[in-house]
Amino acid sequence: MRQVVLDTETTGIDPKQGHRIIEIGCVELIDRKLTGNHYHVYINPDRVVEEEAISVHGITNEFLEDKSRFAQIADDFFAFVDGSELVIHNAAFDVGFINHEFSLLNPKRQVIESNCGVLDTLAMAREKHPGQKNNLDALCKRYGIDNGHRTLHGALLDAEILADVYLLLSGGQSAFELDANSASGGQVGDIRRLDRSSGQSLLVCSAQSDEIEAHNLYMEKLQKSSGKTLW
Repeated sequence: MRQVVLDTETTGIDPKQGHRIIEIGCVELIDRKLTGNHYHVYINPDRVVEEEAISVHGITNEFLEDKSRFAQIADDFFAFVDGSELVIHNAAFDVGFINHEFSLLNPKRQVIESNCGVLDTLAMAREKHPGQKNNLDALCKRYGIDNGHRTLHGALLDAEILADVYLLLSGGQSAFELDANSASGGQVGDIRRLDRSSGQSLLVCSAQSDEIEAHNLYMEKLQKSSGKTLW
């Protein structure tokens, strides 16, 4: 399964008032694993970025002057997300802006949902943690994700953080395939056993104290996210 964790930054909060996308950041997940493949672009919106928006993301009008217009990046962006499931925090906001941008190029073009699934992590968080704060910063704190380097919003940085949040929010680590017939476990015949007559002995490597501490911290994250751990 291919998923694209996506975030945008904009000139304001409402595309119906003429606001535009100025940054898109995406990271790719395949089978719930980060692949390292990403998409990131800044966009000249051909309009002024509101001061209130600048205070959130720090992207100035001067910085955007020499950047590409949406029309110039639209095909590459669509090719990156086409056919994937988009994972977005407060999806209605970002999807609304994306559809607005494409409609400016072609009013008859289908909405992005016609080509992509959409999963809203804000809705997931509200269902799992009702009555609590569920913005990205609150979820990072709840799941023990370090976001100390996030002094301002940024589409790519927020997409990377959201990927970590999503994986924990949706159940943490994937199930271990320890069964002998699993793809990763191999067949029973592939299991190697030591011949006692060979004189070989097993090498036992004990975990160091810092490794044990790191393991315990990670298990605490899993416990918080799923409510149970196997060991």
